[in-house]
Amino acid sequence: MTVRTPRILGMLLAAALALAGLVALPAPARAATPVCALSCDTLDPSKARQETFPVPDRTVNGRLLRLHVSDPDDMAWASVDKGSTGDAVWLDRSWDRGASWEPLLGKASVPASWTGTRTLMYNLTDPQNHRRGWVRACADAAGVGCTDWVYPAVCDGSFCDGADPATAAGDDTPVPSTTLFGRTISLHVDQRDAVAWGVVSGGGAGDEIWLDRSWDEGASWPEGSSLGRTSVPQGATTTRTALFATRDPRGLLFGGAVRACGRESAHQEGSCTAWVRPAPTRARAAADALMASYNPYEGWWRSSWWNSAATLTALVDFARRTGRHDYDWAVARTFEQNRGVFPAGARSGDAVEGHFISRAIDDAEWWAVAWLAAYDATREQRYLDEAVTITEYVRGYWDTGTCGGGVWWDRERTYKNAVTNGLYVWLTTSLHQRIAGDTVWGGRAVAAGDWYLGSGLIGSSGLVNDGLTGGCANNGQTVWSYNQGLAVGAFTELWRSTGQSRYLDTARRLADAALAAPSLTRDGVLTESCDTGSARCDDNQKQFKGVFARHLADLADATGSAVYTAFLKRQADSVWATDRDALNRLGQRWAGAAPNQQDWRTQASALGALTAADGR
Repeated sequence: MTVRTPRILGMLLAAALALAGLVALPAPARAATPVCALSCDTLDPSKARQETFPVPDRTVNGRLLRLHVSDPDDMAWASVDKGSTGDAVWLDRSWDRGASWEPLLGKASVPASWTGTRTLMYNLTDPQNHRRGWVRACADAAGVGCTDWVYPAVCDGSFCDGADPATAAGDDTPVPSTTLFGRTISLHVDQRDAVAWGVVSGGGAGDEIWLDRSWDEGASWPEGSSLGRTSVPQGATTTRTALFATRDPRGLLFGGAVRACGRESAHQEGSCTAWVRPAPTRARAAADALMASYNPYEGWWRSSWWNSAATLTALVDFARRTGRHDYDWAVARTFEQNRGVFPAGARSGDAVEGHFISRAIDDAEWWAVAWLAAYDATREQRYLDEAVTITEYVRGYWDTGTCGGGVWWDRERTYKNAVTNGLYVWLTTSLHQRIAGDTVWGGRAVAAGDWYLGSGLIGSSGLVNDGLTGGCANNGQTVWSYNQGLAVGAFTELWRSTGQSRYLDTARRLADAALAAPSLTRDGVLTESCDTGSARCDDNQKQFKGVFARHLADLADATGSAVYTAFLKRQADSVWATDRDALNRLGQRWAGAAPNQQDWRTQASALGALTAADGR
């Protein structure tokens, strides 16, 4: 790849001047597009959850200029004190490291008889649009002055931008180097700590090396261009950049991509390696990449209601099994932003009527599963309460008047199927385990489990078909991995609740059938019918295999089975070796092969496989 450098040099000069405290008002001024992350721009500072002062105050002609930051809100505001009527204060926000900025954000003037004022709050970063910002406070008090920019360096754990590569825990070169006029330009990664640096070798004095960092998978990198740019000194043939982080927890940006770029001293053009996302662990890498599709303002993965619930469950399972808390904020955000009422088309094709409930009974159940997982991970009572509310709603569609029992799939009572009833058995027995002294949910769980066993949903070969006919017989429709997995999980949990071996025996029988059936497993890798040949899975089917992996892991924990553990490891190994690109994006076909679809649903499903195998 060839890159041109004059614009980059201009940006660097502007950033250096800004950091040195030399202030110029940008021209022409332009209105800022409001940013919404955890809150939207112009939030009142009285609502800030924290107040810190991370950069020094500035005195402007005797006036006190201060930048205020609330890290939990990811927002800042400015104030001026000891001032006079008409003095003004505002924020500047830059998306390209100070080379340009949105000026005069929240500009406020000191009213008559007052000596100070403040702006409203503005977002420091824009994770929804994959932009990392710098913010500073400015004032006009018979002259313009500004504070330093806040958070010019990314910090993640013990590492911040600019650290010495000698402190790295490892040195991996995950993509091929590139060459330019005989020079070798290589990207080096400390996978464990998710930091990177660049090296140029085989060159001469004046040759340059730098990193680019992108928060949107290499589509743009205005905040991360020419990081650590350095030249080969006289008498040397090689040099390297400092370390730079690829995760910004403070800015709610995870899974940043980096590449190494360089140029030969006598030429303007440069060359870059491919983009890479580090992989601290396989599951962490998958979770970071998944978060690139999360909409923090709306609190979900856009365009699919039940898939968002299943995706949140996969993320919470990752957190619970690994003990990490990177995404606790996203769990809370999803809950807070989505428990209300939405018209049809806003979240689902159906209206959402509050408490994650809609006419699709199984959609509501998926959200109850997510909140039970969230409760297990956080012990916050509100999540358990929400799961109870949803499951009480679902119970209203348990009907013994048709097929002797079972929950209807939809409010119109048109179909009794495996997914709705597998979820119901799992939910009722899980509630029983979590509510001290419960007898009601436990009884419902046994009744639902026994009905499932006698319903005909399980075929003679131990495989779960999609549902029942109008005459209450197995309809022979497609065996899907998630139906099989939900039944495995439901009967594993029912065994935990009751201690009755027949339920655990059923879970084992269903699992063994799945591992042996060509309709679900090929060459040892879980495979849907839509994963074969030229077929393509629809947006629902993309999630199915991850659900199976989650529940098989539960059975493996319950039984200590080496067979199930080995199967789960085989899935994770295959995903990582054949179904992953350099940005840790994971596809639909866990055995690789084309056509291989790839989006946040396939990412969440594969995360389930990696968590089941690695987070144990």
